[in-house]
Amino acid sequence: MDLVVEDHTRVETAYFLMSEDNVRLGLRQPWVSIGSDAPSMAPEGVFLQQSAHPRAYGAFARFIGHYARDEKLVPLADAIRRMTRLPAENFRLEQRGCLDPGCFADLVVFDPATFIDHATFANAHQYATGMQHVFVNGVQVLKDGEHTGAKPGRVVRGPGYRGGRMKIPEPPEETARVFRD
Repeated sequence: MDLVVEDHTRVETAYFLMSEDNVRLGLRQPWVSIGSDAPSMAPEGVFLQQSAHPRAYGAFARFIGHYARDEKLVPLADAIRRMTRLPAENFRLEQRGCLDPGCFADLVVFDPATFIDHATFANAHQYATGMQHVFVNGVQVLKDGEHTGAKPGRVVRGPGYRGGRMKIPEPPEETARVFRD
């Protein structure tokens, strides 16, 4: 708690809870979808003031480049399905994760031979390479590996969304005092 107070709550931890063998075992299962709960950030400016998990910059590139291509744990087509259609179905997100008629036109073009992550725990703020083009809602946002400046993204809400804002209760006074002082 002293570190949290001293660093104004910017302290983060990384837990290593699974062996690499267990990671591979999990990734081989056809019902395991791939996602990331990490924020999206640029590897420059103010973003460098906070630590990041390497997967913030390379979760998907790691799965495709390392596990699907290099280790051949899953075929490329299945890897793509497990990052697109399967999570969309799991979260019941209609018209997402697919290229079917009526679906939103979110599309990526990458080179499977070069798509790989570079971020490490020692140097997490590194983009993956091999991604060439990205389209969000039919608008190109990455062209030849460079951002176009377009920002056509929109909020995606699942079936649990009820509208409004969630009321977060105030912490007990003794807890609030620790973080104020």
